[in-house]
Amino acid sequence: MPVVSMKEILDRALAGRYGVAAFNIVNDLSIEAVLAAAVEERAPVILQTSVKTVKQYGTSQLKGIFDALVRDVDVPVTLHLDHCPDRTVISDCLAEGWNSVLFDAHELAVADNLEQTTEVVAEARKHGAHVEGEIEGIQGVEDDLGSDEASKIQSLEVAVDFIKRTGVDCFAPAIGNAHGQYKQAPTLNAQRVSDLVAATGIPMALHGGTGLADEQFTDLITRGCAKVNISTALKESYLRSSLESLRAAEQKSKWDPPTLFREQRTAVADMARRHIRLFGGSGKAW
Repeated sequence: MPVVSMKEILDRALAGRYGVAAFNIVNDLSIEAVLAAAVEERAPVILQTSVKTVKQYGTSQLKGIFDALVRDVDVPVTLHLDHCPDRTVISDCLAEGWNSVLFDAHELAVADNLEQTTEVVAEARKHGAHVEGEIEGIQGVEDDLGSDEASKIQSLEVAVDFIKRTGVDCFAPAIGNAHGQYKQAPTLNAQRVSDLVAATGIPMALHGGTGLADEQFTDLITRGCAKVNISTALKESYLRSSLESLRAAEQKSKWDPPTLFREQRTAVADMARRHIRLFGGSGKAW
């Protein structure tokens, strides 16, 4: 079972200037489909769980599903807790064996965020785990977390100081990106990624990936976005395939759950494969 640390996966990706797809899975079927795509592409992959999904399953059951499905997978995989403002959930996931967490304290003052993130980093280290940090909210609501209001963008100096003093292993900058589908083509501050990587040497995480142009992905990955989050695209693939399958079942009056599951899996795997290839992750497994 090649479960490895987020840091190892992202440090290799940053050095090679390719992106590792980080998919927000929702159940066992989506986990298996993403893993199948990663194996086919010989690519490292990050499986992300939202707080909502963690609470739906419970940490022990969700970790058990993950362990069972990655047991025979022969590409590097890591388990990550996405946007989490709740220290209790973070502690529970770290204790259960999550490999990394995103402590989302962007609503706090920077000084308070820095203090608490430093504590989370220390806690994670005790479990051999790693931490993604954030000081600005990524616009948009995802899994019931976030806001449609844009956050204040901190200066480069403030962001670099936060990264260096907390010891986070990865950082999620706000660059004009947003969760969910974009209502219009986003204007991104790509130079901020380059400046942060040059000043800190750590990989950046690109949030709000669904809906960006291929050229934007390529440019940001080249600049140092080694972790590329994909959530909305997975959910849409899963639910649109479900809708089409159910409509066909209704039309034929033939209700066969395995057919539904097969079409869901195919759609999610196709989506994952497409993003892995786009980000340059194919063939990067070790």
